[in-house]
Amino acid sequence: MTSNSTDAPEWARRRSFAIISHPDAGKTTLTETLLLSAGAIRLAGQVRARGENRRTQSDWMKIEQERGISVSASVMTFEHRGLLFNLLDTPGHEDFSEDTYRTLTAADSAIMVLDAAKGVEPRTLKLVEVCRLRDIPIVTFINKMDREALDPVDLLEDIQDKLALDATPMQWPSGSGKRFKGVLDIATNDLLRFQKPGEDRDPHEPAERVALDGSAIGEVLSAEEADELREGAEVAKELCPPFNRQSFLEGHLTPVFFGSALRGFGVRELLEGLADIIPGPAPVTASSNGNPVEIEPGGKEVAGFVFKVQANMDPNHRDRVAFVRLCSGRFKRGMKLKTEAGKQLTVSSPILFFAQDREIADEAFAGDVMGVPNHGTLRVGDSLSESGKIRFTGIPNFAPEILRRARLADPLKAKHLKKALESLAEEGVTQLFRPTLGGDFIVGAVGALQIDVMRERVAAEYGLEVDFEAAPYETARWIEGDRDKIEAFADRHKSAMAVDINGDPVFLAKSAWEVSYSEEKFPDVSFHRAKERSA
Repeated sequence: MTSNSTDAPEWARRRSFAIISHPDAGKTTLTETLLLSAGAIRLAGQVRARGENRRTQSDWMKIEQERGISVSASVMTFEHRGLLFNLLDTPGHEDFSEDTYRTLTAADSAIMVLDAAKGVEPRTLKLVEVCRLRDIPIVTFINKMDREALDPVDLLEDIQDKLALDATPMQWPSGSGKRFKGVLDIATNDLLRFQKPGEDRDPHEPAERVALDGSAIGEVLSAEEADELREGAEVAKELCPPFNRQSFLEGHLTPVFFGSALRGFGVRELLEGLADIIPGPAPVTASSNGNPVEIEPGGKEVAGFVFKVQANMDPNHRDRVAFVRLCSGRFKRGMKLKTEAGKQLTVSSPILFFAQDREIADEAFAGDVMGVPNHGTLRVGDSLSESGKIRFTGIPNFAPEILRRARLADPLKAKHLKKALESLAEEGVTQLFRPTLGGDFIVGAVGALQIDVMRERVAAEYGLEVDFEAAPYETARWIEGDRDKIEAFADRHKSAMAVDINGDPVFLAKSAWEVSYSEEKFPDVSFHRAKERSA
């Protein structure tokens, strides 16, 4: 089990985890209920600090509130059992897979939320593949047990078959839907009784425990229900491997919890499980002066990387905040940090987050997610360190599946459009390409919702009416090779060449066939679906 000793170094108290799910599995509800269970908020959506009436939601963007979806990663910090948790609430919509991927680079573990009636869905499968790339251990929470659900054995087999993960139930449910009576704690053989909020249950407190083999169980379960629960738990023990923390940390096994986030049931027990088993900061591979190095969380030099940039979180101020995952050292307010490119900035107002609310941080440690206000100095993928010699890698951009030409209603505001599109591209909301011929901007996105978000934000934050019309391209590829080979290719495809926001050459293709044909005709040029962004 994890040590919660107050004698441990500060970085060892940090636990940074992300929540991943298919849309509508209940991820945002679970986020709020976790905060409620930890005592960080008193009512869902209400911040305990800074006044009883100050509201907060993890979905803070206007388009999120209107559509009831998450399209922007939020960070929330809270304490529990002597540990400091950084909860990374990733976008739930598939169009924002890039933002989710980048957020996962800052997490040390993940909670996978499954709908009990649906099991493993396609979006979940893709997100787990991303976790595997980084060996992120996964805890599973099967949600909505108060509704009709699949058989728990089928749910576990679904996890094992589709995700190739050993599934170890830490609990076993007693029924589902109207028959749902709670979950059995397999370690103690106690039934955690399901009661809806208001039925003499405080969501801050653990569920009422009733010994399955005690006399009081008859007040909660019928004899038939109790026998069915015992039989199910025995089947689970026979079919599933026992929990092994090392196997969990290596990404081979997922502990499984059951509950209802909407009803606040099982979430407190999930939180206790997180405190017991999820890992703290681990060494991170980076490079220094071109040589590979291991950045230890207990190292002296402050170092971290930018995994997200968000502008205009506060509508009253034109702000721009870089989300920095610290990997080593003890940061103190006012320190000077450098990017690998040599840019230096004094971090005088570092912040910790609670959704859109924030507070100034006097210090931060490895494992923390710290906000660094800046005026365009920092971009996604930048590395920050005291020496400026450390470079972290592994934060990519992906080839867009939708390309649109940006056209202004008022051509006289072209400079304002350029600033707006560049700012949003630096955040990672969309990608921006500037063709070498012609003056129009080409915006790239993975999904249509990203275009909607860009249109909404350009109008709301910059006062610009922009039409994103169809472009004569289907996809984009970053190209690499010897300079003369690149120039030869560009000379043959002048109308299809562009540069991205960093000035790197991009081929705008009319079809996938054109990409394949170009790869065949120009074997000395590499065409990349993804471009790793680093400092």
